[in-house]
Amino acid sequence: MYDIPFLDLPPLVGASGTVQLPGSKSISNRVLLLAGLAAGTTTVHELLDSDDTRVMIDALRALGCGIERDTAHAHTLRVTGLGGRLQVREADLFLGNAGTAMRPLAATLAVLSTLQGGRYTLRGVPRMHERPIGDLVNALRPLGCRIDDLGTPGYPPLALHGAAGGTLALAAPVRVRGDVSSQFLTALLLALPLAARAAGREQDIVIEVEGELISKPYIEITLNLLARFGIVVRNEAWQRFVIPAGSAYVSPGAIAVEGDASSASYFVALGAIAAHGGAPLRIEGVGEGSIQGDIRFVDAAEAMGAQVRRGPGWLEVHRGQWPLKPIHLDCTAIPDAAMTLAVMALFAEGTSRLDGIASWRVKETDRIAAMAAELGKLGATVVAGDDFIEVTPPVGRWRAAAIHTYDDHRMAMCLSLAACHALLPGREADAQPLRILDPKCVAKTFPDYFEALFGVVEAAAVPVIAIDGPTASGKGTLAAAVAAALGYGLLDSGALYRATGLAAVDAGVSPDDEAAVAALAARLPLRFGQGAEAGRTWFDGAKYGPAGREITDELRLESTGLLASRVSALPAVRAALHGLQLSFRRAPGLVADGRDMGTVVFPDAGLKVFLTASAEQRAQRRHKQLISKGIPASIAALRADLEARDRRDTQRTASPLKPAEDAKLLDNSQLGIDESVQQVLAWWQERRPFP
Repeated sequence: MYDIPFLDLPPLVGASGTVQLPGSKSISNRVLLLAGLAAGTTTVHELLDSDDTRVMIDALRALGCGIERDTAHAHTLRVTGLGGRLQVREADLFLGNAGTAMRPLAATLAVLSTLQGGRYTLRGVPRMHERPIGDLVNALRPLGCRIDDLGTPGYPPLALHGAAGGTLALAAPVRVRGDVSSQFLTALLLALPLAARAAGREQDIVIEVEGELISKPYIEITLNLLARFGIVVRNEAWQRFVIPAGSAYVSPGAIAVEGDASSASYFVALGAIAAHGGAPLRIEGVGEGSIQGDIRFVDAAEAMGAQVRRGPGWLEVHRGQWPLKPIHLDCTAIPDAAMTLAVMALFAEGTSRLDGIASWRVKETDRIAAMAAELGKLGATVVAGDDFIEVTPPVGRWRAAAIHTYDDHRMAMCLSLAACHALLPGREADAQPLRILDPKCVAKTFPDYFEALFGVVEAAAVPVIAIDGPTASGKGTLAAAVAAALGYGLLDSGALYRATGLAAVDAGVSPDDEAAVAALAARLPLRFGQGAEAGRTWFDGAKYGPAGREITDELRLESTGLLASRVSALPAVRAALHGLQLSFRRAPGLVADGRDMGTVVFPDAGLKVFLTASAEQRAQRRHKQLISKGIPASIAALRADLEARDRRDTQRTASPLKPAEDAKLLDNSQLGIDESVQQVLAWWQERRPFP
């Protein structure tokens, strides 16, 4: 996940490969709650790991459920449920901005506290306190549930409380509105079976829906999962739902979570827009037989021109008609996935209209207003109403926009597709990067969304920042910090030369044997750590065993630096490593540090920085590093060695160390790392098209 203020996407010009979807949020949180209410232990496979599921897990643990992660399988969880009996009678639960946790837990704890006694507070982030829950509360209070508004009436936070031995007034049907959010009905369907075996109860429990029920596919998910846990609800024309008397939750033992169909919509759309070569974009985790309503998004994408093949648990998407066809669609059944259609409309010939989206206004943000604002930034013409949006693609030049995401995961993910705009006929010259503000908001449902996106796209003009400089100037530290700040990849070219020197020693080859060392460099078995292992490096291959040989510490030794200086002076070695260095240029961007990044390897880099410091200052820094590791050193000797290296590097015939003609010179003799980073970022911002 990119935990940075913004992420710049280069123009995307193609897509192919395979995406593995995370588990469905809607299914994951329903299954977690059902497992927590049932007797026995339920093993949940392919569970979504996201902000929303974490708050549900934390809440269940606080209520006394046993939660155990499978250490061998990151997305498997074992939940030991309560069997419908409260273990903890008082809790303060923080539920973030997860409607799939707030609404059903409110109903569940209202029912249980009324029957068994207890006091519970439910709260969330400020936006959650703006999301309505009044219709659910109004359905529960007539039953005898005691629910206090702790803020604005009709909105969280709430206090739920009752005394042991209470009863619920269930002789008459429970009535709930269905035209604001299907989550209110889902909450009742999940909570009321807990009262089906209350003392003396012999009647069915009936829920009646007032008004038109929106988002019926989400109710289908709820009914399907209830049946898996032993509760077979009778659905009478979507207006009346009957829970049989005597119903009780029974663990299925094990259950697998489907891939998220809403998340699939972004990659179905990407395939419709950018999978124009021979290979399709394959999406694994959801397909034929899905219980999720948002799988119907595929039909809408096909109507706009996508070519889609379906199979059990997979989809394959090609571009069909291009540009896409505009669409006029009632999206009541697919409100979340419909957001992706609004962005696909940018790539259609004509105006698209999406109706039935009133529920957008009570989601993580007012999505109708947010979508209208952000599509307008790109140059689209947008008309929005209470329950519709019309989108006409930009007529003139597309604008380089900084997309505000409103702490809404779906705004970030669906608007990222606008980075494909250069694919439109005649738009190649319009190619502009796209900035996504607060990209980490995708953690709500798809923490690795951008990593998955970059794994299947082809990008044009991937930006590069080249940072060159002499030994011990701090370029490696600076490059790593700049890359982290921008979410870009990092190329430590010095590590390639150091690793080549180590490989020569391993093979018994003289570091001065140009042909032999070049041959080693051409097949360098190097692996850089990613994610939690970033900063670590291994030699791989049969010679080093299945785990490889970690060389992280060896790369930092002074003796290895001397080897690197020798092998880097060999033209054949530099040529052998050139292609490897170029391969690091991948979306969303690259920060490359070395001695010839801006002059030889990436002469077209968008920003070139030549970092230096006095030999005295560099010697003092190196001395501190060595002393901190318990390695004795002399500042005078270190300075002499650095000056000797500088002479070799600047006087060698192959790629001598020198600033590129258009490089920014940065002397950091008197600057701290933070000041140096901010200077480089300021230079980079000046070259970006964003205000």
